[in-house]
Amino acid sequence: MDKLDAMRVFVRVVETGSFTRAAQTLHMSRTSVTQLVQQLEARLRLKLLNRTTRKVNVTADGAAYYERIVPVLATLDEIETTLPGAAALPRGQLRVDVPSPFASLLLVPALPRFHARYPDIQLDLGASDRMVDVIGDNVDCVIRGGEIRDQSLVARKIGDLQLAVYAAPAYLARAGTPIHPEQLHEAQHRIVRFRWGRDGTFPAVMQHGGTRITIAGQHILSIDDGNAYLAAGLAGLGALWLPDYMAKPHVATGALLPLFTEWQIAPMPLYLAYAPKRHVSKKLRVFIDWVLELMAEHAPLVSQLPPAVASRATSAAPSTAADQTAEQAAD
Repeated sequence: MDKLDAMRVFVRVVETGSFTRAAQTLHMSRTSVTQLVQQLEARLRLKLLNRTTRKVNVTADGAAYYERIVPVLATLDEIETTLPGAAALPRGQLRVDVPSPFASLLLVPALPRFHARYPDIQLDLGASDRMVDVIGDNVDCVIRGGEIRDQSLVARKIGDLQLAVYAAPAYLARAGTPIHPEQLHEAQHRIVRFRWGRDGTFPAVMQHGGTRITIAGQHILSIDDGNAYLAAGLAGLGALWLPDYMAKPHVATGALLPLFTEWQIAPMPLYLAYAPKRHVSKKLRVFIDWVLELMAEHAPLVSQLPPAVASRATSAAPSTAADQTAEQAAD
């Protein structure tokens, strides 16, 4: 038995709560995972896990052992990159999950710069708008727009996405061009609804002067993927709310037209989040720093904008409790 391998496997079983999920995330067979844990228990002469047909529970000894070995494994990983004879640059696999439009329009096009700087980091990128289980899916970090609902995660605010309302010329030719946001409630108009998780939505709150309204609108299509959401708007299926980085290329070609340009929408906060018990490795630290540089180019934090611009960007809505909690965690 390789003791370090057995310790790493045990940690994954504890974090996923399942031998099967641990095996999947480690790209091992379930039999190998089970055998390594059994061998570790035999070596320690302790029962670390209680197994039932439905789930795996950690024993008191197992919980104590887990708390002791997680920092040990993290230290060993760090030593590999900090010894005088080791490579100066961080290396290894980094698992990251980001929204699909963010991946295709911002992150992936900029990756040549990242890999030129850190050639030994292997990026395992998940690009989806699904809610990822950071621990269960063995992900080092996620990037998400909107509120961080899982308050157990450590979250760092990395940007503010400026939003506006857009529609395709074909839609406007069919339904008419609204000049006031409340006209989207009229019978002939439709919105494309973006769905967060099972039933969550990003509130379409708009403000002009002292007037503040929330747009519900009618929809014939609800989508949980950002790229498909954009495609629906381009196909003329309704008005939609987009961050600047998604809309700009299509506004430039005339495929989308901005609506209600005198109205403001509160920027959508963008967060990078990771599990609190995970060691922030050197490779994760440099990735976070690089993402902050990227966001400074495309979606700078409102607090870092010139005062006049920042006041316009934040006038639509105060920060939510979830935003404040996430920022406190980041501090």
